[in-house]
Formats: sequence, structure tokens, C-alpha cells
Amino acid sequence: MDEVIAGRRGKPGALLGILEDLQTLHPHKFLPPETLEYVAEKVGLPVSQVFSVATFYAFFNLQPQGEHTLVVCRGTACHTRGSKSRLEALKRILNLKEEEGAEKIFLTTADKRFTIKTVACFGQCAMAPVVEVDGRMKSHVTEVCLKELVNALAKGGKRK
Repeated sequence: MDEVIAGRRGKPGALLGILEDLQTLHPHKFLPPETLEYVAEKVGLPVSQVFSVATFYAFFNLQPQGEHTLVVCRGTACHTRGSKSRLEALKRILNLKEEEGAEKIFLTTADKRFTIKTVACFGQCAMAPVVEVDGRMKSHVTEVCLKELVNALAKGGKRK
């Protein structure tokens, strides 16, 4: 952590870069509270400010992520083109259940292989419905495509 902080210190957007690098380096791709507290101490910022940045940006994760992350867009264009049924299909495929009335979804399989999340909008409306898979956008996603994708990832294959 010290190396990451030292490499970014004094640069524009240093805090964002530090948090991004530390999240990427964590085996479960998230920022534990101890990490945020350590960063605050080392860069001389209040802990509340570091937590505010980490919670403001959707990119940052405060909970452990699965090996593979699938993010379903819930924007208007994606919704009208079936993103809700894609989300439901993913939950069925991975045998995950959400809390009733949850506005934002964050579910991880027991074996920590997959995490499903939702985002308000990716801004990729012309490609709706959109699902981000391990950081790569998939457009015009169908339920069949999702099933094949999850099966390939579960077997250790590459994203299609």
C-alpha cells in the first residue's frame, strides 16, 4: 500500500488513483475499511473524506467481489429492452436471491466465483440491454447469451 500511495502522492486525482490501484490489487477487488483508514492516515485526509470518495463513485467496492463480476444496467433503454428479465435470468442461473425491494443489487455466490450488481445507467443506450462482464461491455444481451457466458466462465473459459 505504501508503494501505491507514494507513487501517486502529489498528482492530480491522487486519492482516486490510490483507491483504484488498491482495489485492483486486493484479491477480492474491494476496499476494506482498514484500507480506507490507512490511506486517510498516509495522505493526511480525514477518514470521512476518504469514505465519501469511496462511496460516491460506483466503481469502488466496499464488499468483497466474486472472481467474475456481472453488472446489469437498469437504465430506461435497457429496462424497456429486457434488462429486468436478464437480471432475473442471471439470478436463476447462479441460484441467487435478493432482499425484497432492494433498489441496488449486490449478490455474490457462496463459492465467491460470481458477483451480480446493478448500475443506474452505463450510457450505452443504443446497445441495450447492456451487461458489463469483468469490465467489458456486452451489448444486445440475451438470456441464452448470459447462460453460455456464465457456463464458459464457470469452466474457466474466456469471455466471449
